[in-house]
Amino acid sequence: MTKAGRRSGAQPDWSELMRTALGGDAAAYRLLLSEMVPVLRGIIRARASGMDADWCEDVVQDTLMAIHLKRGTWDSTQPLRPWVYAIARHKLVDALRRKGRRVHVPVDDFAEQLEAAPEPDPLESRDAQTLIGQLPDRDAALLRCLAVDEHGSEECGRRLGLSTGALRVALHRALKRLAEIRQEAGL
Repeated sequence: MTKAGRRSGAQPDWSELMRTALGGDAAAYRLLLSEMVPVLRGIIRARASGMDADWCEDVVQDTLMAIHLKRGTWDSTQPLRPWVYAIARHKLVDALRRKGRRVHVPVDDFAEQLEAAPEPDPLESRDAQTLIGQLPDRDAALLRCLAVDEHGSEECGRRLGLSTGALRVALHRALKRLAEIRQEAGL
C-alpha cells in the first residue's frame, strides 16, 4: 500500500487516507475528498430521484462540509465509509425536509380506478323496520323518526310531545329494548 492509501488496482482505502490526513498530510486529504465526491454524488442522486442536479450538488457539498467539520469525531479504529454514508443520508434527509418534498398527483387521472362509495344494503332497511316493529309503539315511533326518517331531535320531540331531556331518556330506553330484542333473536 502506498503512503496515500492505495493498493495497486484496488479502491483507495478511505479509512487509511483519513488517518493519514488527520496526521497532517494535506495531499491525502485532497485525494480522499476527490475519491468521495463521485461516490456521494451517485448515492444522493439515486436517493433523491426527481430532484435537479444543482439541488443534488448542494447536498453533496453540505455532506462534504459536514465531513470536514466533524472529521475529528470519527473513530479511527472504525471503517470510514459507513460514517461518511451516515452523514450523507442525514444531509439528504435534512435537505428533503427543508424542501418540503411532496408528491402531488391529480385525482382526476385516477378517478376511473377509484372505488365507488358502497351502496346501502337493500335488506338493511327492511331488517331495521322488522326489529323496530317489535318495540312498543312509542319506542318504535321515536326510532323511526330519528333513525329511519332522519329528523332532528327537536322535530321528533315536537311530534311525540317530548322535551329534549325526556327524548334522550326515551331514546336510551328504546335502544336498550332494541338491543335486547336483537340478542334474543341471535342477531
